[in-house]
Amino acid sequence: MRPRLSVVALGFAIVGLAASVASLIDFAGASATFCAETGCATVRESAWAHPLGIPMPVLGIAFYLAAIALAFVDAPRLRRMLAVAGVAWAVVLIVLQGAVIGAWCKLCMVADPAAIGYAVAVLGGATALRFTIPRVLAALPATLATLGVLALWAHDGAPAAPPASAASTLAAQAPVAGEATVVEVVDFECPFCRRMQDRLTAAIAQAKHPVRVVRKMLPLRAHPHAMPAALAYCCADAQGKGEAMAAALFAADPGDLTTEGCEKIAARVGCDLERYRGALPQAEARVAAETAQAKAAGVHSLPTLFIGDERVVGASKSTQELTALLDGAATP
Repeated sequence: MRPRLSVVALGFAIVGLAASVASLIDFAGASATFCAETGCATVRESAWAHPLGIPMPVLGIAFYLAAIALAFVDAPRLRRMLAVAGVAWAVVLIVLQGAVIGAWCKLCMVADPAAIGYAVAVLGGATALRFTIPRVLAALPATLATLGVLALWAHDGAPAAPPASAASTLAAQAPVAGEATVVEVVDFECPFCRRMQDRLTAAIAQAKHPVRVVRKMLPLRAHPHAMPAALAYCCADAQGKGEAMAAALFAADPGDLTTEGCEKIAARVGCDLERYRGALPQAEARVAAETAQAKAAGVHSLPTLFIGDERVVGASKSTQELTALLDGAATP
């Protein structure tokens, strides 16, 4: 039984290592390669993702490399100490996601349970495997194979990139000569949307041509205040206060984007609150329709912009790059 437990412990370590490597690739890249879902993005953006300035996946990689090394070393006490430390930290991270961050990262939910499984196997009596070069080298292709499975799983069901014509469909208005149109799919609570908004605002100010911004609401379930903010924008937009409301919603603390908080913001930007409240049913219908439009256009991660024929996903574009796209998108 113990040799089997030893193989199980090694298997959990390989799975955890692959998930940690995938997470590090997403941390380091301009846009997510493995997990582009908003829950993953929210966890990556949180303050807990960089303890002491170190990306969390680096700690995971170090832990699982140590676990793999100890699988071939006769050091039972050290192996048990590592397992106990790993399971304690994994439980803390799971609780943080559920109770503090309020979002779930798919890759974390592979890496953390792997640490728990590893600890169960080690504390259940896993011993050192006999050291051979082929066995040690086999860990590499096993890790790469697991990475491939994670890539397929993380993107399971993700729609294909929409055609360039999706921009004109979402804009729902013929372009004006000399003007660039930006279709912005919005979640006002999304941290990456907020980062992109700062750059987009600066790019619009620097553009050589007038820019028309068309916003489409896509409040994500992972963000509890995204829906109240989307409804608030639509109600304000019905009064011609959409631009001011969008700027105020993006500038507000995410925790203030409650129904009551959004109403206070609406009052500050000059909305008639009686009309604002009366417009809520129409706003709900608009948000539902625009969410369906965005999904039909293949939008499955935020932020997403359509600038001319260019589809911009993620917050990696600089202000200068966005400005160039805006200048190039101006209709002759």
